Amino acid sequence: MISLVQPGNTTLINDLCSLLKDAVDGGASVGFLAPLSAQDADKYWQHVFSELHSGLYLWVAIKDEKIAGSVQLALCGKQNGQHRAEIQKLFVLREYRGQGISSQLMKAAEAFAVQQGRSLLVLDTEAGSDAELIYRHAGWKAAGSIPDYAQSPSGGLRPTVYFYKFIQPIV
Repeated sequence: MISLVQPGNTTLINDLCSLLKDAVDGGASVGFLAPLSAQDADKYWQHVFSELHSGLYLWVAIKDEKIAGSVQLALCGKQNGQHRAEIQKLFVLREYRGQGISSQLMKAAEAFAVQQGRSLLVLDTEAGSDAELIYRHAGWKAAGSIPDYAQSPSGGLRPTVYFYKFIQPIV
């Protein structure tokens, strides 16, 4: 089940912290270095919840009565960017990967973006990662890459790839 998280529903933070820790421990380049402390994970999710519905939206995938994945969508607030949004932080617990959860989360975020009048989505991910393959499979187009863009969880510098996807005709 995919659900849009409502502001103030902080009961999810513990499960979201576990999800983030699983992603970082599994090598996902999502802005954190390993080992991820419980304090850093909690601080991150507290910040996310403070931004919900101020242009940031969060979906969770529930499976076996726990959070199995999440994705965020940040609507561009600039006057010249009202047609676009950014996909951020797609996570799926390692034990649930390969079951279509990332696709379901992305479809929910894309459908919401269309409802918000957005026609273009952008994102970035580590070049050569499993995430890159997921985005390409879902119809995202690579716009370019930057070498040595960010540190991997283990500390080595890795390139990033920027992607875009048109989700509805431009009017």
